[in-house]
Amino acid sequence: MGDFDVDLFVIGAGSGGVRAGRIAAGYGARVAIAEESRVGGTCVIRGCVPKKLYVYASRFPDHFADAAGFGWNVPKATFHWPTLVANKEAEITRLEGIYRRNLANSGVEIIDSRAVVEDPHTVRILATGARITARVILIATGARPILEPAIPGGELGLISDQIFDLAALPERLLVIGGGYIAVEFAGIFSGLGVETTLLHRGPHLLRGFDEDLRVGLEEAYRERGIELLLERTIERLDRNGEGVLATLSDGTRRSFSHVLVATGRWPHTRGLGLEAAGVALNAKGAVVVNDYGATNVASIFAVGDVTDRVNLTPVAIREGHAFADTIFGDKPTTVDHATIPTAVFSTPELGTIGPSEAAARALYPDLVVYRTRFRAMKSTLSGRNEPMMMKILVDPATDKVIGVHILGEGAGEMIQVVGIAVTMGATKADFDRTMAVHPTAAEELVTLRTPVA
Repeated sequence: MGDFDVDLFVIGAGSGGVRAGRIAAGYGARVAIAEESRVGGTCVIRGCVPKKLYVYASRFPDHFADAAGFGWNVPKATFHWPTLVANKEAEITRLEGIYRRNLANSGVEIIDSRAVVEDPHTVRILATGARITARVILIATGARPILEPAIPGGELGLISDQIFDLAALPERLLVIGGGYIAVEFAGIFSGLGVETTLLHRGPHLLRGFDEDLRVGLEEAYRERGIELLLERTIERLDRNGEGVLATLSDGTRRSFSHVLVATGRWPHTRGLGLEAAGVALNAKGAVVVNDYGATNVASIFAVGDVTDRVNLTPVAIREGHAFADTIFGDKPTTVDHATIPTAVFSTPELGTIGPSEAAARALYPDLVVYRTRFRAMKSTLSGRNEPMMMKILVDPATDKVIGVHILGEGAGEMIQVVGIAVTMGATKADFDRTMAVHPTAAEELVTLRTPVA
């Protein structure tokens, strides 16, 4: 072990890399971590944290409007985009400081530079040219947004990394894509008063999600004034004065002040030297790993989005922890990717765990489905016409709840708690014997008694 400069060298100080480094150091390993941007990675700096802050900002117009039904006279509110941007920046700077202190307090050396792999036990620091040897190298570089598809004028589009810090709030925004990022940013900017269009090549948004959630969200977005252009693509983008002219596959041409391209993220492996070190990558450039995060090179491991398995921050954190337990804690640990609760922070929110109804029917031919749609209590006085839908999928052979899908306010918070029960293998009988908390929307999850299919 003493033949190397460090026991563990981590490339990438995002959620997975930071967790792996801290836990490994806690086991007594000598750890260094290199980061070419800001410590905290995509989630903290340019992903879920600033995104959620902007989601909160986008919902205040609803709160102001709803207040009238409850007797409040709210003067006309105004919004100042630069204030939101500045306060967001202050918060992520604060969080980056916490990440840095936690690493330092754990004894991890932080190297503010890009690092590349030179061989199975050596990394080179680009800022200084220094070479550091490591018994184990961990790749935790995450993924990067891409401008896809490659179309004429594609460089006129923005990626999600750029959208947080625009000098001014867009007037007319086109969002291209149908996944988490596209759906969430369309909701954010529409809520902030931007004329928003969401274009997706498929027939419905959020491929892979339950059909009731997908259709319900589309209806809610249209109700909110978001224009949905489905089963269409972009042919080209052209400069149009200060804006962008988009030519669509249906032959129409539309003018926007800004275009956000949110069609996918690719593993950030280009130029890392992995191929030269013999590390296997798949066609997308993702690092190929086994259940323990091991690559085909014995000393090199990878966790998080760079492996393109389940690209969610909590998954990267769990994978980083499991890696450190396995390699430095003598506690072989794998991560179960089968049952993962997740949320889409659209407005209304989506919360889901387990397969969609369509996917579940392929696995459980006799699947039993419980579903309810209702108007939330808050809406009775506010007058807001926003849907609430809950669905529970049950395997009749075991009575186990195999999936839960929620659309509506608080869905993200609810699915986290429901996820505990589903992960533990709760049955429908367990749900049924749980006392309801009244009046809440979540009580519907324990009072559904009549299957719809």
